[in-house]
Amino acid sequence: MSWTLEGLKSAHNESTSEEYGYFNYVQKPIEMYVFVDPLCPECWSLEPYLKKLQIEYGRFFTIHPVVSGHLNSLNNDIFDRPKRIRDIWERTAKRTGMSCDGDLWFENPVSSPWMASLSIKAAELQGKKAGKVFLRKIQENAFLYKQNIADEEVLINCAKDANLDVNEFENDLYSASAKKAFQCDLKLTQEMEIDFIPSIVFFNQSSEEQGIKVSGLYPYEIYVEVLEEILKKPIIPSEKPPLEGFLYYYDVVGTNEIAIVYNWTLSKAEREMKKLQLKRKVKRIPVKYGTFWKYIK
Repeated sequence: MSWTLEGLKSAHNESTSEEYGYFNYVQKPIEMYVFVDPLCPECWSLEPYLKKLQIEYGRFFTIHPVVSGHLNSLNNDIFDRPKRIRDIWERTAKRTGMSCDGDLWFENPVSSPWMASLSIKAAELQGKKAGKVFLRKIQENAFLYKQNIADEEVLINCAKDANLDVNEFENDLYSASAKKAFQCDLKLTQEMEIDFIPSIVFFNQSSEEQGIKVSGLYPYEIYVEVLEEILKKPIIPSEKPPLEGFLYYYDVVGTNEIAIVYNWTLSKAEREMKKLQLKRKVKRIPVKYGTFWKYIK
């Protein structure tokens, strides 16, 4: 299929220019459309790479999350569904270091997966950045805390944690605007022939060439190579922020995320976080796999 940046923008029907991530610049040459689903463990496992990309090369691109709503795996094989999904989550957690507690599907299963996706679009009505922070919060609640992220009370708590206007969020949750935005994302996913999530489509705003689509989860270096290819030049990473600045900005992070962003071993990342724990700067979050931390503000 042939597709261009202008065609994609038109399909996506953008309504805001708010940025995602650590750096904000007036003009960025690359547009990155990231196709995700809030219950996809591979999308959750992409988070460390998105953080690192944003910190090191955020001056080159703007990220636009697209909720793909690929829920076929949650709608088939109803009899063995909980066990099958749990096994997928557990394998992903062991492989990537991003905790995915598959016991959710036995203890507190997500009743209406589409509701979680719709809630992201409701949050985005308060800005793209608000939507991205909210997405992270519902991912944390599902993968770390085993919460049913289709439950309205859980979604409202996520909205509070994301510092949204909660009354506005409640009003928008079932609104025509949120439903239309979600349908727009689903249509875009179909038109772009996204058949696997996560997927990222890279576009150069100054070029008429087709975008580059990367489907699935790859080593970090692959994403950097794609950026260089589409920019047609080598790129130098920006200096990383101090660890506390990183933690302050992202609020809840995993030891694995810290290790990836700072090019540390897991043991070094764990040591650095224990130092901050002794200083009462962070608190450890008990999870099934790996370690997650919350910054104390």
